[in-house]
Amino acid sequence: MKTILITGSTDGIGKLTAFKLAKQGHQILLHGRNPEKLANTISAIKEQTGNARIRGYVSDLADFNSIEQMVVGISNDFTSIEVLINNAGVLISQFEQNQDKLDIRFAVNYLAPYLLTNRLLPLLKKGTSPRIINLSSAAQSTVLIDALVGSIQISSNAAYAQSKLALTMWSFALAKANPEIITIAVNPGSLLNTKMAREAYGQHWSSADKGANILYDLAISAQYAESSGKYFDNDRGSFSPAHNDAYNEKKIDQLIAETIKILKK
Repeated sequence: MKTILITGSTDGIGKLTAFKLAKQGHQILLHGRNPEKLANTISAIKEQTGNARIRGYVSDLADFNSIEQMVVGISNDFTSIEVLINNAGVLISQFEQNQDKLDIRFAVNYLAPYLLTNRLLPLLKKGTSPRIINLSSAAQSTVLIDALVGSIQISSNAAYAQSKLALTMWSFALAKANPEIITIAVNPGSLLNTKMAREAYGQHWSSADKGANILYDLAISAQYAESSGKYFDNDRGSFSPAHNDAYNEKKIDQLIAETIKILKK
């Protein structure tokens, strides 16, 4: 049985994926921003799956200090993790920026998974056949470094698409730098029936189960054991090419250099 951390697991496909994995007996580490919602989710999963091995960690992923605190908590509780699913994401928010004056989409969708994953690499490397699943999107557009660092403001949709491409570019670099960890970027499906899609677009094309099913499979199925460094497009139901920039070494190097600078401040 695996120890699996899922960010943003009190709602949507993160929560559904947690239920599916808990039913199989895996140890699930849930993450949420709201303590009450997190406690309720833990109780519901334990009750409905009969799995008592469910833990919760509160963190605001827009706040990098809060991420560091969560890492300390997880590291105190566990010596290894097998799977990290960077599922948490934001499109529409009452806050356009975090306290560091960075766009909230870049902060939560890209910088938070980057920071969390790098801090948890020692635990992942101690896990058996570790995997990192990063939630990308069909919406991917060229990253404007000025937007990433917060020196210009762009629309929420543009920031979302750029943050998801940034995540995909870094996923490919992460896979290359850590060949012992299976790292896969995935578009779980466009306009799934989730809170995010309803708030942003007021409609959906597919059930949230479509996204949860692929996350479940990518996290534990043996068929993806040789798929590191790839992008799975669940709209197509197969591995597919990501945005061209995700294969541009120069752009990836620049993105990661800027990311390191932002997180050092």
